[in-house]
Amino acid sequence: MAESESLETVTEHERILQEIESTDTACVGPTLRSVYDDQPNAHKRFMEKLDARIRNHDREIEKMCNFHHQGFVDAITELLKVRADAEKLMGQVSDTNRRLQDAGREVTAQTEEVIRCRIQQRNMATTVEKLQLCIPVLEMYSKLKEQLESKRYYSALKTMEQLENIYIPRVSQYRFCQIMAETLPKLREEIKEISMSDLKDFLESIRKHSDKIGETAMRQVGFCFVLNTDFRVCCLHVNAAYLLEPNLWCFKLIYVLTAQDLVDFSPVYRCLHIYTVLGDRETFENYYRKQRKKQARLVLQPQSNMHETVEGYRKYFNQIVGFFVVEDHILHATQGLVTRAFTDELWNMALSKIIAVLRTHSILYAVHFIDLDYSLCCLLTVIALVRDQYNETLLKKWALVFRDIFEQDNYSPIPVENEEEYKSVVSRFPFHDAEIEKQQFPKKLPMSQSVPQIYAQVKEFIYASLKFSESLHRSSTEIDDMLRKSTNLLLTRTLSSCLQNLIKKPHIGLTELVQIIINTTHLEHACKYLEDFITNITNVSPETVHTTRLYGLSTFKDARHAAEGEIYTKLNQKIDEFIQLADYEWGMSESDGRASGYLMDLINFLRSTFQVFTHLPGKVAQTACMSACKHLATSLMQMLLDTELKQISMGAIQQFNLDVMQCELFASSEPVPGFQGDTLQLAFIDLRQLLDLFMVWDWSTYLADYGQPTSKYLRVNPSTALALLEKMKDTSKKNNIFSQFRKNDRDKQKLIETVVKQLRSLVNGMSQHS
Repeated sequence: MAESESLETVTEHERILQEIESTDTACVGPTLRSVYDDQPNAHKRFMEKLDARIRNHDREIEKMCNFHHQGFVDAITELLKVRADAEKLMGQVSDTNRRLQDAGREVTAQTEEVIRCRIQQRNMATTVEKLQLCIPVLEMYSKLKEQLESKRYYSALKTMEQLENIYIPRVSQYRFCQIMAETLPKLREEIKEISMSDLKDFLESIRKHSDKIGETAMRQVGFCFVLNTDFRVCCLHVNAAYLLEPNLWCFKLIYVLTAQDLVDFSPVYRCLHIYTVLGDRETFENYYRKQRKKQARLVLQPQSNMHETVEGYRKYFNQIVGFFVVEDHILHATQGLVTRAFTDELWNMALSKIIAVLRTHSILYAVHFIDLDYSLCCLLTVIALVRDQYNETLLKKWALVFRDIFEQDNYSPIPVENEEEYKSVVSRFPFHDAEIEKQQFPKKLPMSQSVPQIYAQVKEFIYASLKFSESLHRSSTEIDDMLRKSTNLLLTRTLSSCLQNLIKKPHIGLTELVQIIINTTHLEHACKYLEDFITNITNVSPETVHTTRLYGLSTFKDARHAAEGEIYTKLNQKIDEFIQLADYEWGMSESDGRASGYLMDLINFLRSTFQVFTHLPGKVAQTACMSACKHLATSLMQMLLDTELKQISMGAIQQFNLDVMQCELFASSEPVPGFQGDTLQLAFIDLRQLLDLFMVWDWSTYLADYGQPTSKYLRVNPSTALALLEKMKDTSKKNNIFSQFRKNDRDKQKLIETVVKQLRSLVNGMSQHS
């Protein structure tokens, strides 16, 4: 029993030892605990067993160490032998490691650069990919900007629509696309405003140029009107079958070309399309019609001075034609912007205004509106009633023409250097003078340059009147009568008024007045050629009953008489200017024996002036010369009797006598031929007798023969002699202080006082008798 227990114990201890040897030391605790749990004192036996096992292992270790000792020694010996090589190898390895590290740094840097480039490449690829999505959007937006800059707003709106619906949704996550999306509505409003601004500019432009449009249209209508010989047939067939009439078809074609060539309608089309795309067409139509209606009222309102010139009427009606040409084109070129009812409304509004102010170019005006399908039932009836106002307008226009001709004239005879120049003048004015034709070149024609110009302008006026008269479809006799009456008004009123105003102008001198008289004489002779001119263009014989004659003869005679009167006036004014230069020394003791300088200058002026008068009719020159001498004598007499002149010496009388003698010599030299005997000298007879009376001191003869027809001093008035004698009396008192002590002087003074008393009695007797 004891043996069996001991065997079991030994077996158990063996197992525990094997378990301890094979088990991790962390799990030994449970194994050792089992030793103490089995039997008392079992652990002692286990310890013995453990010691025996340790000794056994020590022996095995010793055996193994003994077995491997020599090899270990040999190994140590070998290690000691390779120690130096190991150290050398260690140095080589360290050097190699250092070199490898140095080389690795460059590789590392390049590797990092490669990594960075790879990252950039990846980013670039991503960017390119995203940009490929954005580029179409940007291209479309750039295209939009170009379209806006080039004012292709309709295309820009289409581009906006594509951007919003197709391109921007693809890249909507980007901020610039959001900004674009927010900008597009603003651009739409901007396009809308710009297109409206262009429309306003268009409306303003056609308002300014409507007269040019109308002028071109009416000129082309006139061309086609000439092609159609029967205007009335044209009017009747325009509405019904104008396509079948070749002339009217030409008219339609020309009209279309006129509207498109003269006016750029693209702003209207563009604005219409834009508002249509934006869904606001109705607003645009209402605005356009409202503005055009306002413009129609402005066009139909005539200017206040329109009636003064033909150009005023022409511009007025050209504007109306231009307005309706534009509206007719808009009516046919657009769909619904304006309607026939709208244009008819404008025409009905215009018709009453047109009738009130209609003046000229009415036939072409009517033809054009007939072609535009406007009713003219009451317009044509007004045309025949405007002739008087038309003539008034022509007269005002030609008044300006005549005024310009007179202002530009040099008022000198026309110089002619050769035969060609002579024929040029004669072709413009009917001039024939046998004496001048015999003269050699160069020579001068008596009239100035204004004469052929006036004659040509009168003919132009007749043509202008004829152009209107022919449009009225009157008979040749009626047209002839109209032309003659219009020409009479031009001559008797317009040209006469211009001549009268010309003659009264301050800058017109004596030479110019002489030339004006010569010019009017030649124009008067040309009146018969004007009558022949009217006869040739109307084919109406001047012998026809009730034929009106031209009144140009009286017109030019009146102008000539006015010029003659102005010559007399200006000549007297010039004499007065010379008289004002007189500077007599009224208290001189005796004369210096020479005539005064101012008077010699005056006489020289009169001589040169009267030489110019040789071209005037003899009676005119003689009258002017006599008038000048009388005025000179009167002025000299007034100088002597001037109330401001208080004293006159005998020396001054002698000097004055010398001046009067020069005047008499001038009169006797016959400055103007045609005077009989001493007729011109009689102008100075009053002065001569007065001065002789004082120079001779022949008072006894004067007083004795006073009142008798044979008296030597018949022209001396007692009051005149008294006034001059009193001036001499005062001079004697002042200059001869001691005259009272000399007997001769006292006797002379007493004589003067006696003569003064007798003259006063004569003057008093004359006043009582009167």
